[in-house]
Amino acid sequence: MTAQSRRVAARISELIDQRRPFVQATVVRAQCPTSARPGDAAVVFADGSIEGFVGGQCAEGSVRVAALDALEQGESVLLRVLPEDSEAFPPSPGAISVVNPCLSGGALEIYLEPKLPAPELVVVGRTPIADALVDFGQHLGFAMTADPEADIDPVTATAVLVASHGRGEEETIRRALDAGVGFIGLVASTTRGAAVVESLDLNDDERRVVHSPVGFHIGAKTAEEIALSILAEVVRSVRLDGLVAPKPANDEVEAKPIEAIDPICGMTVVVQRDTPHLRHDGVDYWYCNPGCRSRHQGEL
Repeated sequence: MTAQSRRVAARISELIDQRRPFVQATVVRAQCPTSARPGDAAVVFADGSIEGFVGGQCAEGSVRVAALDALEQGESVLLRVLPEDSEAFPPSPGAISVVNPCLSGGALEIYLEPKLPAPELVVVGRTPIADALVDFGQHLGFAMTADPEADIDPVTATAVLVASHGRGEEETIRRALDAGVGFIGLVASTTRGAAVVESLDLNDDERRVVHSPVGFHIGAKTAEEIALSILAEVVRSVRLDGLVAPKPANDEVEAKPIEAIDPICGMTVVVQRDTPHLRHDGVDYWYCNPGCRSRHQGEL
């Protein structure tokens, strides 16, 4: 592993801890002449910025466009960046090929892997069921937060599971609703759960968010079986119903970058601060490289 790759690996670990979405880009094949080498790596953020190295400006532009699409779709893809007039790869699932006319030759294959924060489940309570939820949830790949005292601010939570057996349930549910959490599960009997929900005087939209009693009916008896039934309902909500965490405040959302078409080569360009640019007669143009800008400037 090169020094640059080690830096990217450390940065990836840091970003995962920060729960920041990004795409990990790794060069898996490089055909000379090209400035990139197998093992070179970078991270691509939702605003189109790149940290690391996966090739020169021309290759980087193709990576940026494909990575943003991979991040939006949440699916990994093998990107093949080919020079003009090269022999095309046959189509294959999970791989895309782009012809980059500004490449000076060579070809690259770059694996793009979206890294999205694991759904966060906040478990409230100090009970055997709460312990089982945390244990099972971690095995399912959820980011589990346990807060026995219910002193939480579930702004980033995908779901809040209340397993406190009568301790502060109404207050916790109200706080989670106010934070915009889309799934709030109350561990309670049908009778007691109905009484708790009734006491909250919820509107129709709020009532749909509160699941009481939470969990699928599977005849569960033990704490572990109850946790299984609850997490099954959460998984279904995430996978089939599109449950996600509340969106952060506008100033915390990474702005989606502007895309433009290079008027010379026809490539899609993600506009960044250093993207070659020309303004002519009140019209802005962006280019994949300075050569295209110079050529277009001469034609205007």
